[in-house]
Amino acid sequence: MSEILLDARGLSCPLPVLRANRMLRTLPPGARLRVIATDRASVADFQAFCRETGHALIAFGEEGGTLSFVIRRKPDTVSGSGTTALPA
Repeated sequence: MSEILLDARGLSCPLPVLRANRMLRTLPPGARLRVIATDRASVADFQAFCRETGHALIAFGEEGGTLSFVIRRKPDTVSGSGTTALPA
């Protein structure tokens, strides 16, 4: 599966997570978003974001001060009636 890239280098907390959240909302369930960031606070921010939203943080790495996060968008929540529930 291909990945969508979000370059958040140079942005400070909480902007990398906010921009990732905005982009994830436009992607289909199961899609992957790779976020490139330089703010060290992004490590804890993305861990908490994924834990709270249900998206999966499937990879994390660092090379030369640049952080890379791969997030898989969560599946849509489906109610018993077969319709897709909208987030609150």
